[in-house]
Amino acid sequence: MERRFTHAATGAHGAAAASPGPFAHDVHWTGERRSAIGVAFLLFTALFGMDAGFGSLDLTRGALWSGLAGLAFVILYPSRVSVRPGLLSACGLLMTDTVRTDRLVSVRWSDGVAQRMILRDTDGSQVEIDPTVLVRNPAMWHLLDTDTRASIQRGTLLSSVTVLRQLAQRIDRETAQTVFKVSGLE
Repeated sequence: MERRFTHAATGAHGAAAASPGPFAHDVHWTGERRSAIGVAFLLFTALFGMDAGFGSLDLTRGALWSGLAGLAFVILYPSRVSVRPGLLSACGLLMTDTVRTDRLVSVRWSDGVAQRMILRDTDGSQVEIDPTVLVRNPAMWHLLDTDTRASIQRGTLLSSVTVLRQLAQRIDRETAQTVFKVSGLE
């Protein structure tokens, strides 16, 4: 487990201008981005090489394989999630979504193939993140948990306590397993 806190840049404008203090980001993001690039490149290389080997490669098929590899990259590209006091941001390939975590009104699960956690604030902003990002980064979870408690105390977050409790239990379980594994007690 790696814990990273860095100080926020001063003089920030707009939505990124949260209260100064520590922020945490997903320390596994660069590896996931590298994996997305690698998978897209391998797909392109395999399709292009196979087509060239069979002698059926032409401009149209080359463009099709390039487009397919590009689509695979766009689908696999991970959002870069960062948490500051009062603010959670998810930067995708084309857009950045930001939500005020000290003014949350709902936190819910989106069931499906890939489980997502959807956070919505009083301004109507919404962010979807993969909950495993919080499980893998305890520093991010600590900052988010502190802000969600502030939202509960303010009375804006009323109905999502069960979702947060489930996530906290999952994070505690994963952390305990990691501690046992590292200490050799498993």
